[in-house]
Amino acid sequence: MTRLVQIRGTRKAPEPPAPAPELPAASELPRIAGPRVYVETLGCQMNEADSALIVGQLAARGYVRVPDPAAADVILLNTCAVREKAEERVYGRTSQLLRHRKDNPDLVFGITGCMAEHLRDKVQKQAPHIGLVAGPDSYRRIGVLVDRARAGERVVDVALDREETYEGLDGVPDDDGVSGQVTIQRGCDKFCTFCVVPYTRGRERGVAPREVLRQARQLAERGYKEIVLLGQTVNSYVWEDASFADLLRALAAIDGVERIRFTSPYPVDFDERLIATMAELEKVCPYIHLPAQSGSDRMLTAMKRGYSRGEFVDLVGRLRAALPDLALSTDLMVGFCGETEDDHAETLSLMREVRFDSAFMFRYSDRGITYAARKLQDDVPDEVKGRRLQEVIELQEQHTRASHHSRVGKRERVLISGLSHRGDRVLGRTPRFQSVLLPLGTGSPGQTVEVEITATTGHSLIAG
Repeated sequence: MTRLVQIRGTRKAPEPPAPAPELPAASELPRIAGPRVYVETLGCQMNEADSALIVGQLAARGYVRVPDPAAADVILLNTCAVREKAEERVYGRTSQLLRHRKDNPDLVFGITGCMAEHLRDKVQKQAPHIGLVAGPDSYRRIGVLVDRARAGERVVDVALDREETYEGLDGVPDDDGVSGQVTIQRGCDKFCTFCVVPYTRGRERGVAPREVLRQARQLAERGYKEIVLLGQTVNSYVWEDASFADLLRALAAIDGVERIRFTSPYPVDFDERLIATMAELEKVCPYIHLPAQSGSDRMLTAMKRGYSRGEFVDLVGRLRAALPDLALSTDLMVGFCGETEDDHAETLSLMREVRFDSAFMFRYSDRGITYAARKLQDDVPDEVKGRRLQEVIELQEQHTRASHHSRVGKRERVLISGLSHRGDRVLGRTPRFQSVLLPLGTGSPGQTVEVEITATTGHSLIAG
């Protein structure tokens, strides 16, 4: 998708980027025992969790993660196939990183993740420097695959596995030590016409509850305060007779876990029992990312979303009735195949009716292997897509600013995650997933503090 934007407040002109620092040659860096691996993650939270899994498997084989590609013996790019021009981005980024081979001729490059299947037949011709292509179901074997690539073999392993959930394997996350991710579901069975996920990650399968609870307890023992459950359609989770509502109850009983979030649920898979469970469990945050995609019934049918606009709005009403302080974010797509001005107006109308707190907004682009790419015509001109996207962004900015402003003067319980990127403020989040900037010295990471919101930047709330 050409332009992916998340709006959590008013926009401001970006500051000019600082000049990139000169990187030292590999020979000037301190030597680390064991082969060194640099992992760069593109895309969603699922990819972040998978990168942690990859690093964990490589660490078990003696590899050491380094934060600088100049220090690496192996560079892995964990890729996403959702965004537009994903293939060009992968080739472009690996070409940039190729400069490090000047100081380390034996440097191995690998592609992992959702783009692996798409690239497997193209890499040798278009990017011969890439020696490893490994799909999302190959990470249990990633140590052996990397060893083979380092021995000079061109390695391709992109087979999908309907049974693989990585039970029993531990990742090594690169996070704040406060909010930890647990993957409870892999793959997807929805087959929305625009989406690549069923083709790149396979069919839906749930992770056994015992494994989910094991990982969550382990995070709690390490001091994590928030658990984020990950799945492509997370609320469709099922394992034998255990539902997503059952899983939430079991997780809420874990000592040390203060907050539970999940992403991304699917509108069709919210039933009354799940809604009631969320309302009952204090640890479940009053925040839901609920992808709408379009406000037009005609477009929702063409996308094979499985719900109508009326059904979506009804669900929002039931969620807000059960969770009065609920914050909603969403996904909105413009310019899907055959979208008219009337269809676009329906999306703007839905936004005004629901008033989402934040949104990811993007324009449709052909993904090559989807139903839409094969069967439908991408017939909305680029300039029309761009104009419609801008209209959606501008309307969402108004709603997001209003959402932030409505919190001013309220008391909020803020979970501190660390420092702001400038280092001049403490950073935390409310249960509604809004960022809060606090004075230095307010608290330490992992601590929950109650503060009064005094102002908003448009992107964040301010306390004190």
